[in-house]
Amino acid sequence: MCLVDCHCQRRRLGEIRPQYTLLSRKPAPSSKDLHSSNSSITVPSMSVSTAPPSLSVLATRIGATLRERGQTVAVAESAAGGLVSAALLAIPGASAFFLGGAVVYSRRAGKALLGLTATDLVGMQAETEPYAILVAGKMRECLQASWGLGESGAAGPSGSQYGDAPGHVCVAVVGKTATSRTIETGDTDRPLNMDIFARQLLHLFDEVLQAGGPCE
Repeated sequence: MCLVDCHCQRRRLGEIRPQYTLLSRKPAPSSKDLHSSNSSITVPSMSVSTAPPSLSVLATRIGATLRERGQTVAVAESAAGGLVSAALLAIPGASAFFLGGAVVYSRRAGKALLGLTATDLVGMQAETEPYAILVAGKMRECLQASWGLGESGAAGPSGSQYGDAPGHVCVAVVGKTATSRTIETGDTDRPLNMDIFARQLLHLFDEVLQAGGPCE
């Protein structure tokens, strides 16, 4: 699992000065092989002194890349509440690359919107990287998209039923392979966490795209 600690210092209303320390990141197994394989590839520790760009900046860059490559994306969100889909749809011409999205906020929603079965959920727990990979892969499969994005976390202000602290989120990008990341913001501010969760998912997707990761 890869961890990112995010320490946010608010100096005045509307001004956030977050600092993220990326401890590690590794490509995760594809959703189809999730229960049977583990990746041993790791990226050396690194630090970044600034938060990811705004949702609009990330979505604009991602949209341009997807259009250039003729690729598409589908999104499964939870705690981010649809912010990722909204950011992508705000880009003019989004129909060229955005196939659809869903806010999967309960197991009932997972069954109805993604077709998740009891077998799919054996050994699974929300707010984990394997679960984020699962929903990303299912959304990609359902809409036959080039890429699937998944997010599951606890936005706050209190912790979740799974024992995760507010500000905990797992994000995943699924193409030919899957890449995931775990972030801890350490903040109880629900709207702030939702924005960070959405930006972190798009930031990870942008990184995968810029690295030339395969989608097929």
